[in-house]
Amino acid sequence: MSISVATMYRGCWQWMLLVCLLSFPLFAAAQSESATGQSARLSDGAAQSLLTRLAEARNPAKPAVIDEIAMSGDARARGWLEAFSASKLARLKDAERFLIIDNNRGREWAVSDALSGESAGKVSRRDLKALRSNNSLRGHIDGVLSMIDLSSPDAEVRLAAARGLRGSVDEAMAERLPSLIEQEGDDTIRATLKEALAIQQLEATGDPAALDTLSGSLNAAAIAAINGAAASDDPQLAQAAKVALAGIEQKLQLNSGLETLYFGLSLGSVLVLAAIGLAITFGVMGVINMAHGELIMLGAYTTWGMQQLLPGQPGLALLLSIPAGFLVAASVGVIIERSVIQHLKGRPLETLLATFGISLILQQLVRTTISPLNRIVVTPEWMSGSLMINEALSLTLNRLYIIGFALFVFAGLMMIMRRTRLGLEVRAVTQNRAMARSMGIKATRVDIMTFALGSGVAGLAGVALSQITNVGPNLGQNYIIDSFMVVVFGGVGNLWGTLVAGMSLGLLNQFLEPWAGAVLAKIVVLVFIILFIQKRPRGLFPQKGRAAEG
Repeated sequence: MSISVATMYRGCWQWMLLVCLLSFPLFAAAQSESATGQSARLSDGAAQSLLTRLAEARNPAKPAVIDEIAMSGDARARGWLEAFSASKLARLKDAERFLIIDNNRGREWAVSDALSGESAGKVSRRDLKALRSNNSLRGHIDGVLSMIDLSSPDAEVRLAAARGLRGSVDEAMAERLPSLIEQEGDDTIRATLKEALAIQQLEATGDPAALDTLSGSLNAAAIAAINGAAASDDPQLAQAAKVALAGIEQKLQLNSGLETLYFGLSLGSVLVLAAIGLAITFGVMGVINMAHGELIMLGAYTTWGMQQLLPGQPGLALLLSIPAGFLVAASVGVIIERSVIQHLKGRPLETLLATFGISLILQQLVRTTISPLNRIVVTPEWMSGSLMINEALSLTLNRLYIIGFALFVFAGLMMIMRRTRLGLEVRAVTQNRAMARSMGIKATRVDIMTFALGSGVAGLAGVALSQITNVGPNLGQNYIIDSFMVVVFGGVGNLWGTLVAGMSLGLLNQFLEPWAGAVLAKIVVLVFIILFIQKRPRGLFPQKGRAAEG
């Protein structure tokens, strides 16, 4: 019966599409059976006939053949249509055999048989004639595939199909959507289908009722439809559309602000990780460590090195890099403290110059032993992508993990400082070194452990930074100045001050950048800190003891 309809309406494929969609339950049931492994399968002769008609039909008649393929219920139909849409369905020039192109690189292309699905080896591209599609046919295929997917038992598949229909519903699809909406049991999918139908109704008929459905939608196709209605000759429709657009604009601004807040928190988390180790060493030892940035760099390079040792396992390499980065940076920190800093105690200017020289040595050492070029660290799959909140707001997962990691490190340091003997000794030395010594605390040992701890945390910062930027010899230089600003702004040696200051400066930078630019934003932040220090020289949370009094 469907063949006779296609013949009768060869030049009017829109009517054929309507008939196909009204007969949708027939091939929907077949698709449902396909999902459970009980799908129907056309004979090779019938399948060959359909593909031959698709290849030989003129473009105006191809949509009718596409609909017949979809109606066939054959489990292979989706693969054929997807291959045709991508211009990867072909047939041999000297035979009627149809092939699907798996790899179209080089002179010989890897292909598989369209009917059996088995690999057919490699065929010279000169022996193949690909079936070409155009934008109109691809749009039609997308709509047909979406309608097929709406019968899937998988809610995620149906939701993806419903989202794909927004902005691509034609008159024939609009006839079928109300019944699909009524049958759909998932509220989210039902709302998405209503939105797709409303977009079509607003664009095709200017139905004011469609605005009620689309009002507040953040979907690009919905906004485009409302914009079109705002330019309508109907004054009532245009006014209603403008009101809807005003509400959408407010929501877009709110989501933009939330996105800026998120990026500010992620930047603040990076600053906290970079500065918190410096805050510990500066507060206890009074050392201005200009090599702190290079300790961050070593942590990042440790992550890259672990991925070289464990190729193809970026997730495992990253997890192992956390303790490895800490130990590498802590070990280098102990070497620096024992070889240089212990001989310069009480002389901050000499310490600054010496550690600056160490930073240059470490940079050149990395350039010589590894490379002066940046290295790329692969982000694991579970850190890739984003968490979609709505159409206008998505949170990148790598930054979300960094925020959580920064809070975890901060909580760990607070636990060490409040609940361990080392933390008690560190606080004692920070407040009064001479008194701590008289009570039997070995200040030298505390200095070594504190510098190792602060350096190790810098290594953890490098591990985190490797997931959002390239790893290179100059990585640490980008964060050393910001780290000192965080320490000074928050209060020397105060962990809570470092957390608040890091998050505050990250948010301030992120909110200033859109209108001031990156460079001017940093200048404004620096001027702000200078003015703030004039009023509160000891920072937000002043630390009592030698570090504060000096």
